[in-house]
Amino acid sequence: MITLTVNGVDRQLDLPGDTPLLWVLRDALGLTGTKFACGVSVCGACTVHIDGLAARACVTPLSEVAGKTVVTIEALHEDEIGRKLQQSWLDGNVPQCGYCQPGQLMSASALLRQNPNPSDADIDKAMSGNLCRCGTYTRIRTAIKQAAKS
Repeated sequence: MITLTVNGVDRQLDLPGDTPLLWVLRDALGLTGTKFACGVSVCGACTVHIDGLAARACVTPLSEVAGKTVVTIEALHEDEIGRKLQQSWLDGNVPQCGYCQPGQLMSASALLRQNPNPSDADIDKAMSGNLCRCGTYTRIRTAIKQAAKS
């Protein structure tokens, strides 16, 4: 039995320790906001927070998060930074297809928690691991800057 906290709820899971966190979230807990894309930690679509840091759920085994706190896109609105980012995403009409946006928002949230006033270079560096096939990078950067100012 592996215990962890997901979006503020303590969970006990009877799953193999090598089960990727992404499948735990999506299949065992029904939290489908975290997306599967590359499966090898290249695209960032599966980004979640583990103890406050951005992490790729597709390559993180369940055993690695035992006793830790996981936050997914479903709980992003529960803190001020998350709400500011969601509003700036809406204001800037950031998403196109939207598939990568949960991962983009989770990475942006982790960035603003560590650096509340990031430069363009800081944003580019922090977001470089999140790919967007629609090419919304300029709008993402603008939205992050707007959230930082608000």
